[in-house]
Amino acid sequence: MAYQTINPASGELLASYAELSDAELELAIANADQAYKTDWRHRAIDERAKIVAKAAAILLERKAEYAHYLTLEMGKLIGEAQAEVELAAAVLDYYADNAASFLQPKTLANARNAQVLIEPIGAILGIAPWNFPYYQVARVAGPQLMAGNVLVLKHAENVPQAALALSRLFADAGAPNGVYTNLFAGIEQIGRAIADPRIRGVTITGSERAGAAVAERAGRALKKVVAEMGGSDPLIVLEDAPLAAALDGAVFGRMFNSGQCCVGSKRIIVVGRQRAATFLDGFTARLAALRAGDPMNPQTTLAPVASETALNRLLEQIGQAKQAGAQIALGGKRLARPGYFLEPTVITGIDEHNPVFNQELFGPVAAFHMVDNAEQAIALANATPYGLGASVFTADIERGRALAAQIDCGMVFVNQPAWTAPELPFGGVKNSGYGRELAERGFYEFVNEKLVNLAPAGACLWGPAALD
Repeated sequence: MAYQTINPASGELLASYAELSDAELELAIANADQAYKTDWRHRAIDERAKIVAKAAAILLERKAEYAHYLTLEMGKLIGEAQAEVELAAAVLDYYADNAASFLQPKTLANARNAQVLIEPIGAILGIAPWNFPYYQVARVAGPQLMAGNVLVLKHAENVPQAALALSRLFADAGAPNGVYTNLFAGIEQIGRAIADPRIRGVTITGSERAGAAVAERAGRALKKVVAEMGGSDPLIVLEDAPLAAALDGAVFGRMFNSGQCCVGSKRIIVVGRQRAATFLDGFTARLAALRAGDPMNPQTTLAPVASETALNRLLEQIGQAKQAGAQIALGGKRLARPGYFLEPTVITGIDEHNPVFNQELFGPVAAFHMVDNAEQAIALANATPYGLGASVFTADIERGRALAAQIDCGMVFVNQPAWTAPELPFGGVKNSGYGRELAERGFYEFVNEKLVNLAPAGACLWGPAALD
């Protein structure tokens, strides 16, 4: 497994990094275990908060540097890269500010002598993806470090400089050795790390295949897993939705991060045949107006996809869709320029027999559907193995709320494409995975919720006992 920086805007190989040895992996896990047992879990919450908050401050102070790595390694538009740095800092600050309250003992309404204590469990293995190299790590590091756990992080092979920058970030913020550890590890090494008894939990964001493999390995070792494995999110435009706002939402929801977003609006579903035709004209016109270029240039509006592998996968899916009878309303081809650029693409006429119907399109490719009524829109929205997020655009907020209850997914946004913030729980159902990240809910995924029940000396051996 090669850890390499390849500039997606040019295809140029810029740097390579060696995998760690088995001895280095053992040392990394041992250091993490030692840091947890002898230091980090015992620190006062305000001491941990100072370090996590300092990491957030450094991100903002060095925003230009950190954003540069994102654009260089995975091709993110520079403005979006800067926004990701700010979001990652906000996540860290959120947990630094709120962890003390999350860690307070919980009382039980009908058991006045009992409390639930919130305690850390040990070293957590994080497996991070390339599409949001800082944010996806921050939403693990923030809650886990503040809970008193330590983090061992295996990042994606195509963002090694971003991975190293995160490792420096926590060191510069004052985290002791072993509290945050970067691993340039291979697949077999990660398998051994999952099985290692010093690793107490695993969190992964990635493909279904990777998530299933990790969950299987962790399950054999009786370890908890939080898995976020992508989606094919619907964006429903009802017949009463203001058209311009819905178009804005669809373009942003599909094209943010060059379409490489697990909760991106991948399937556009418009109610009303004539309205759908009008919407399609506006949607394709807006996508066609995007201009490819150097993602470091703020004037560029179409970034490359992150790798040649990702580009070829999208081209293969477009070809499969056409072969099965779908139509290409826009794009569908690789741009004739250096780098991994794909024309913004809109596919129509995808029926349930088309292989793309059940696939995730992870890039600047939208599946467009027109239906006759809201009932058909909900049925189509749910006709997917995924269940991460969804959007409903309507002039009637209460109708949007009612339809949101009928969509099988973890998150629904009314009159907005799906988005994320530290205070909003993130996660899905079905093949999109399980568990939650962010918000208070995400704090408790890898903690011991320990019951302590009190009774006076000489109390009865079973049942409630009165305390003085």
